Amino acid sequence: MIAMSVTVTTPPASVSPTTGAASAPRPGARIRSALRRVVRGREDAARWERPALLGLLALTALLYLWDLAASGYANSFYSAAVQAGSVNWEAFFYGSSDAANSITVDKPPASLWIMALSVRLFGLSSWSILVPEALMGVATVAIVYATVRRRFSAQTALLAGGVLAITPVAALMFRFNNPDALLVLLLTLSAYLTLRGIESGRLRWVVWAGVAVGFAFLTKQLQAFLILPVLAGVYLAMAPLSWRKRFLHLFAALGAVIVSAGWWVAIVELVPASLRPYIGGSQSNSFLELTFGYNGLGRLTGDETGSVTGGGGGRAGGGMWGQTGILRLFENEIGGQIAWLLPAALVVFVVALVLGRRMARTDGRRATLLVFGGWLIVTALAFSFMVGIFHAYYTVALAPALAVTVAVGSSALWLARERLWVRIVSAVVVLGTGVWAWVLLDRATDWLPWLKVVVLAAAIVAAVLLTLPPRRALAAATIATTLVAGLLAPLAYTIQTVTTAHTGSIVTAGPTVAGGMGGPGGARGFGAPGGANGAAGGFGGQGMPPGGAGTAPGGTGTAPGATGTVPGGTGTVPGGTGTVPGGTVPGGTGGMGSLLGAGTAGSQLAALLKADASSYTWVAAAVGSNAAAGYQLATQQPVMPIGGFNGSDPSPTLAQFKRYVSEGRIHYFIAGGVGGQANGGSSSSSEIAAWVADTFTAQTVDGVTVYDLTQ
Repeated sequence: MIAMSVTVTTPPASVSPTTGAASAPRPGARIRSALRRVVRGREDAARWERPALLGLLALTALLYLWDLAASGYANSFYSAAVQAGSVNWEAFFYGSSDAANSITVDKPPASLWIMALSVRLFGLSSWSILVPEALMGVATVAIVYATVRRRFSAQTALLAGGVLAITPVAALMFRFNNPDALLVLLLTLSAYLTLRGIESGRLRWVVWAGVAVGFAFLTKQLQAFLILPVLAGVYLAMAPLSWRKRFLHLFAALGAVIVSAGWWVAIVELVPASLRPYIGGSQSNSFLELTFGYNGLGRLTGDETGSVTGGGGGRAGGGMWGQTGILRLFENEIGGQIAWLLPAALVVFVVALVLGRRMARTDGRRATLLVFGGWLIVTALAFSFMVGIFHAYYTVALAPALAVTVAVGSSALWLARERLWVRIVSAVVVLGTGVWAWVLLDRATDWLPWLKVVVLAAAIVAAVLLTLPPRRALAAATIATTLVAGLLAPLAYTIQTVTTAHTGSIVTAGPTVAGGMGGPGGARGFGAPGGANGAAGGFGGQGMPPGGAGTAPGGTGTAPGATGTVPGGTGTVPGGTGTVPGGTVPGGTGGMGSLLGAGTAGSQLAALLKADASSYTWVAAAVGSNAAAGYQLATQQPVMPIGGFNGSDPSPTLAQFKRYVSEGRIHYFIAGGVGGQANGGSSSSSEIAAWVADTFTAQTVDGVTVYDLTQ
């Protein structure tokens, strides 16, 4: 059935030769013993086990660190906040977009804290920002291995860790600076700690699990709580305690969640608004509004005030973020991120539960399967039916759950293969996985066309071998062909991902697929022909050619001499007025490029902004956080992001901006960016841009329209 757990024994203390009493080992002996455990592993482990684990972690590190600097500042929106936090402790604490603390990013700051500390230690660079993310990926693989190994064989634990490491979206996000890397690490840690609590019945484990979930909330808000019903439900059902103690432990864990998540929220809400930066993503300068609105229930309902556009609606409706429904995770480019083994995981999860139906209530093997299988199902359903903003890379939250469910479920089927019906199910699962890989690979029509043939052939051979009665001589060949059939395609996608640069706010793993939304990154195009995941049927059916006018939801327009990074490439867009979602910004860009990609500062513009920088609070202001981020990273000086990420936050208002200008606190206004009254958001950014254009004289520097606000 499922492999039994292995008991870990503690070596006895040494005995004094003179007194006969037990004595504690010397410090040197303890250090040697600890090093021996690191290299050799547990006493009862096979000699190959620890080297295999260290090899897995080393290969994961190589995979995630390979050519990491190719992505530059990756998501400049977060990199600018990291730069700000590395030079100003107030910006560090709040997660401000700029060191002058005008506005925060639209997320809590936990993930920024780690990157900002790295930048403080090693200086601002792509490596200092992205290496912590890659190391989080290695740590997550290690935790997955440790979790599975407590109750299952080393082979099963290695399979779980390996599947996670080569999941394409995991390789993407553990090499990127979005909050998702830390979120996944903390959620995986919370699952491990909960299972330790179920195993021992000790309170401290579930309390620490609550702390992990609380800090996951400070990473990406309510998404962290999707796992809570699963953790609480499995603990309540399976912990080796009385009902009363189980409930008390869960209340203590809930308290840990509230305290670890709430301390920062309480400070932010209690500090007067005049003494802290504006809360980005909110319309009322409230983190609670951000939590339950734009970044919370709004993601489920699509009611996200200030967002660029509406959600997906029903399957018949569709929308900017794709159609909702049970098949969402299998469609377009989303399938290539995470869904290679998703059908197999769901089947082996059910079959493993059937095989283990006679296990004791407190059995840790079934608890492991229920925690990770429940995590997989609950999160997948939430992603499938959420109507609001949804990006393909969100699916990285499924990766650890998918990896463990596949490994544990497959182990259960393998150990029960003496039963004919189990062999038939196993063969169907492997053959179905090969056919599904063919479908996913066929979407990338021009990429490795031979690969789907190899994968399908391996699946057919593996299915035949799996139907045969168990024979020791065929075991190695059966396992090898099954692994090729299941893992070769996602491994190839992952290798393509780590050898491609990714930049911008929306990124996807793997090659170009037909019908995908896509995302900016390296040579990627957001719906642009030739961009990865952005070919036929791209964003709104409209392409955004590099260096040209772009079509955006809400209208088409061109920007006055603004140089910026647009999906599909970097180019200079000739002058004009751009129509954007929710309004017209005089001097604004006419496409999604300045919403999703950072502004670009040439050498002359960077020198202009840095000149006499210490005399100003902000060396410049620009509409939208991404537009401002590029200039801030180029100069390492504060640039005010008017309106926040979408340009639709009332920060600052026109009156506040006029006051800052009159006080001589802002040197330049850089034309461009996306702003306006999107989905009920503020029109302050449009009003500010219009006032600047009417009041000050424009000049062009490096192809960018700039207004000197001191003249």
